[in-house]
Amino acid sequence: MSGHGTPIPMTSSPCGPLSGVAEVPGDKSISHRSLILGAMAVGETRITGLLEGEDVLDTAKAMRAFGAEVTKHDDGSWSVHGVGVGGFAEPDNVIDCGNSGTGVRLIMGAMASSPITATFTGDASLNGRPMARVTDPLALFGAQTVGRKGGRLPMTIVGAADPVPVRYEVPVPSAQVKSAVLLAGLNAPGQTVVIEQEATRDHSERMLAGFGAAITVEDTDEGRVITLTGRPELKPQVIAVPRDPSSAAFPVCAALLTPGSDVLVPGIGLNPTRAGLFTTLREMGADLTYENEREEGGEPVADLRARYSPNMQGIEVPPERAASMIDEYPVLSVVAANANGVTMMAGVKELRVKESDRIDAMARGLRANGVTVDEGEDWWSVTGLGIGNVPGGGTCESYLDHRIAMSFMVMGMGAQSPVSVDDGGPIATSFPIFEPLMASLGAKVARG
Repeated sequence: MSGHGTPIPMTSSPCGPLSGVAEVPGDKSISHRSLILGAMAVGETRITGLLEGEDVLDTAKAMRAFGAEVTKHDDGSWSVHGVGVGGFAEPDNVIDCGNSGTGVRLIMGAMASSPITATFTGDASLNGRPMARVTDPLALFGAQTVGRKGGRLPMTIVGAADPVPVRYEVPVPSAQVKSAVLLAGLNAPGQTVVIEQEATRDHSERMLAGFGAAITVEDTDEGRVITLTGRPELKPQVIAVPRDPSSAAFPVCAALLTPGSDVLVPGIGLNPTRAGLFTTLREMGADLTYENEREEGGEPVADLRARYSPNMQGIEVPPERAASMIDEYPVLSVVAANANGVTMMAGVKELRVKESDRIDAMARGLRANGVTVDEGEDWWSVTGLGIGNVPGGGTCESYLDHRIAMSFMVMGMGAQSPVSVDDGGPIATSFPIFEPLMASLGAKVARG
């Protein structure tokens, strides 16, 4: 059963050329952070391009529960009247973060260094995901946590009455963990230091600086050292959210696999900590170009043009690239199934603890559609059949995971027979216009 209601089976059928302009939604990572930091600033933050998927809307509701005034305006923009660092009120009710691991972990960090108590829950998928990776460092600030066995939601956090600054080395590459610690550090005196051995998406660092926090980032022998000075007065901002590269991945990859396709995906954020998929596709021989490269709101942006690419080759994806494309491996595996030769993906154990075990989920679905997959704890490989040679015809489980569902819908567009998923409902968490957008390009995605 979907955590968002009755399951919605979906089927994607082979289609003719995809063409047109794919205006994908705003970046999910930046949307979450815009709302949270807006709520921690003093004054009114204005946001345009906010992703209005269920994950981000749940974060907006949470910020209201903590005392911020969050409003959507008739012109589609949003405003957040913040309460200041340390100004969160104690919520009257349980905070439901739906399917969003990013939302719940960042919000936990934002409230953990204030003397308030909050209880968090989510859908079946989120309630099965580990939270100790965040609650362990939050305990160093003085927060206390009570949750289910294995550090799982529902969970209550008692924020620290007298928080202390923390020096924390992130044990595995995780932008969510890093960001949670930095947000907690905002209301701790002195300097909070986060050290990561491998750079992860840096939207939090960029946005904290934009809101006026004193934050430095330095590459040292110890790793990437991020130092934040606590208790600033964050200044409200005007934020234009770039379009989401993780959402852009789906029309881009669909165009690469579908004969005759030529699709433009405008205004995509190309932050180097997020653009690993596009680099990988180009290395495989994809006809993918960047047009009108520019900077918006401190983030590099470009229009992507993706054309049918019948001669892509399997490659070994560098493990150090994993953090910059961790959410895109599912759809990359679909491209790999249509390439020539083996694509090896290593250093990806983080995929085991996303909305689903994404390695297992994709391996099962790919095999059900005639593709050979090998896997280990932190690696997997896909043996490509060449463009147009994937049999298809299988029904795949989405495991309440939006990216799994969309990846198999892309697979069906270039397979020999239709590909189905048991539940496409979770797609609404990050890409609520997926179906009409793909249909406008010429795809055949049907419910039922």
